[in-house]
Amino acid sequence: MGQLIVTDKDKCNLSYTCVRVCPAKAIKIADKHAQILPDRCIGCGHCVTMCSQEAISYRDEKSKVLSMLQSGEKIAAVCDSAISGEFTDVTDYRKFVAMTRALGFEVVTEMSFAVDLIAYRYKELVDNFQGKHFISTKCPAVVKYIERHEPELVENLANIVPPYVAMTKVVKKRYGDATKVVYLTACTASKDDVTRFHGTDGQIDAVLTFVELRELFKQQRITENTVEYSEFDAPLGRKGGLFPIAHGLFQAVDINQGLLEGNILITEGRTNFLQSIREFKEETEMHQHLDLFYCKGCIMAPGMSTGGKKFTRRSQVIKYVDKRMKAIDVYQWRLDIEEFKSLDLDRKFKTVDLRLVQPENAQVDKVLEDMGKKKREDQLGCGACGYPTCREFAVAHIQGLTDYEQCYTYSLKTMRSYVNKLNASNDKYKTTQEALQRSEEKARKEESAARAAAETTTSMLNKLRAGVVMVDASLKVVEANRRFIEMIGEDAEEIAELVPGLKGAELTTLVEFHKVFTTVLQSGQDVLDRDVVFKNSIFNVSVFTIKKNEVVGGIIRDLVTPEVRKEEVIKRARDVIKENLQTVQQIAFLLGESASKTEKTLNSIIEAQQLGEANESGK
Repeated sequence: MGQLIVTDKDKCNLSYTCVRVCPAKAIKIADKHAQILPDRCIGCGHCVTMCSQEAISYRDEKSKVLSMLQSGEKIAAVCDSAISGEFTDVTDYRKFVAMTRALGFEVVTEMSFAVDLIAYRYKELVDNFQGKHFISTKCPAVVKYIERHEPELVENLANIVPPYVAMTKVVKKRYGDATKVVYLTACTASKDDVTRFHGTDGQIDAVLTFVELRELFKQQRITENTVEYSEFDAPLGRKGGLFPIAHGLFQAVDINQGLLEGNILITEGRTNFLQSIREFKEETEMHQHLDLFYCKGCIMAPGMSTGGKKFTRRSQVIKYVDKRMKAIDVYQWRLDIEEFKSLDLDRKFKTVDLRLVQPENAQVDKVLEDMGKKKREDQLGCGACGYPTCREFAVAHIQGLTDYEQCYTYSLKTMRSYVNKLNASNDKYKTTQEALQRSEEKARKEESAARAAAETTTSMLNKLRAGVVMVDASLKVVEANRRFIEMIGEDAEEIAELVPGLKGAELTTLVEFHKVFTTVLQSGQDVLDRDVVFKNSIFNVSVFTIKKNEVVGGIIRDLVTPEVRKEEVIKRARDVIKENLQTVQQIAFLLGESASKTEKTLNSIIEAQQLGEANESGK
């Protein structure tokens, strides 16, 4: 069985109306919506009727009842006496009974007889007063409130079952213990209240509000035009039909409370209910029993259709009872009362102390100070938060039921602070935006200059007679000039047509001497003037660091070409002369070493010269 009262966070607009009307502090504002605290909730349903957004609802039991009606078991309906105030659109109560039977109920009874029955029990309490004043237990919301939030008054609760349980006992005695019972009512609190009587002869198996009952009639296409007249199943009640309005219970046994001789305070409605409980507990001069409705009578309970007028409904109830009184068989009624007066109508209560701890004044003052309400004149309270005073709001905050944003003035001050910060941020943003625009303009100019410089550099590189290539740490080409591409051969030229400058090409797939580049990348030490054989040529390779371990560059000269060959002969001859002059001045050991190097150098020159001549003769 699900929670009785629930909220839809998507519909909640945080009007705090529900907080304002809840008598049990059973609503907490969290995660930007109202949340029902089921342990504290008394099921009155006041929040359901007051929420204009329809964000709060009670548990729906229509599907459960339909399953029961289709089960083949004997199902009885116990109708709340408030039907006369609800179904004013049905021309005759006998049509209502027939419509209810058409849903599948085998037995349809009215609760008014049980009201007559328990009214005698209350009369005994009044007539045999022993000094302890009682509080009536006909309203489940009243009982639950006292059990949970005024536990010291539980001893004053009259130990008499509510009339719907009494009527269930009557039904089971007359129509069989196996009969399942569905209570048709205006009261949402009874949906949970009936569960405490499970396992007894007063067990009610499901509860439908009148709103749900109307929905079933519509769903099953049942109207008064589709049915014939039908009477309620016996036993029938008399003045018990006045139960849903104030004074109705005691009217059933002709207890009329005059101002002078009366000792029963009869009142209704949330405000009067709370005030009467408070005074009953605190004022020793009160000296009265309490007969209470949490709602303004059952005729204004949340299970009734919305928009009904209290006094119109009240007059309908009185008119209905008056009509029934003229037609009822009083003798049979007395026989029925005699038959069922021996039923066990006693009950027990469940005391669960859920009173919230009251914080110290210093704690409350600290919260008020944090909210900017340190001064007394700031604590008058607008009521927008759902609490009558700022101090009560602060108490609820300490008890974990509210947050500061629930306070209108605090939120307004916070909003103003945010607006100021936002304005400052906007000003800062504007300044930053202007600076960014200047930076972008500068960047565009620098980019243009860099592009021009790059084009100039590329143009210059392409004019060099030596091949130039730059690679990254992965040996991918960053830039290569036209001479390098020509030196590598046709494959490189085909790639260059698609990718200018061979950018991104793998050096390892282009040349065999890529290990020289790897060595420089790893060691950071330049490798200069290294001769390598490539295809039918000899390349002179110099590799140097541009960005250590990340980018290196290489200058490659083809020693076979005439212009390079001539230049290289002159350069290397000069190197030999220089080295020989230095060698003359060295000791014999160094002389021998220099001679060896000279031999290698000259052999290299001779080999290059021979290869060049061979290539020229081949042409």
